[in-house]
Amino acid sequence: MSRRLEPGKLVIASHNPGKVREIADLLGPHGIEPVSAADLDLPEPEETGNSFIDNAELKARLAADLSGLPALADDSGLCVDALDGRPGIYSARWAGEGKDFMVAMERVEEELLAKGPEAGRNGQFVCALSVCWPDGHIESFEGRVDGLLVWPPRGENGFGYDPMFQPIGREMTFGQMDPVDKYAMSHRAVAFSKLVAGLIK
Repeated sequence: MSRRLEPGKLVIASHNPGKVREIADLLGPHGIEPVSAADLDLPEPEETGNSFIDNAELKARLAADLSGLPALADDSGLCVDALDGRPGIYSARWAGEGKDFMVAMERVEEELLAKGPEAGRNGQFVCALSVCWPDGHIESFEGRVDGLLVWPPRGENGFGYDPMFQPIGREMTFGQMDPVDKYAMSHRAVAFSKLVAGLIK
């Protein structure tokens, strides 16, 4: 049975400032007050799931359990067709301990070059959003956007792999887009529109 997400405090179960900011901007019009996991000093769980939804649910459950508030968690990443879907759920880990996504983007490019030009440069950003209530009720939604991987990276906006991801039908990468334009079409926006339809409207 679907449950409504009422106005009030909602924990964003992420320690990634870019992700927290993007989710907070999406939540703004709905009377929900986002509080980040970092502000509440909540730990980051080890992501042991086999899918984006598994990991989002794991993070949402822990944050709801520890905070006593509803919690929203996101797990997202870049899936590259020629690399058999990698980095996928390991997208953040490709950036290493220092979370240096230039390193991660260089690895994607090196592995694509090793495959040769016939491999193609198609990929998708995928985002899973899970909302968990303190009583354990959980609901999850998934969105994706298809694009091409460009090199060298372009743009200073966004975060993660955004500067090398050019959505199909667009001339600019997510890294070059104004945040408002990116939010309107990103994988997170697609998942979020499903969440709003399911839990808020």
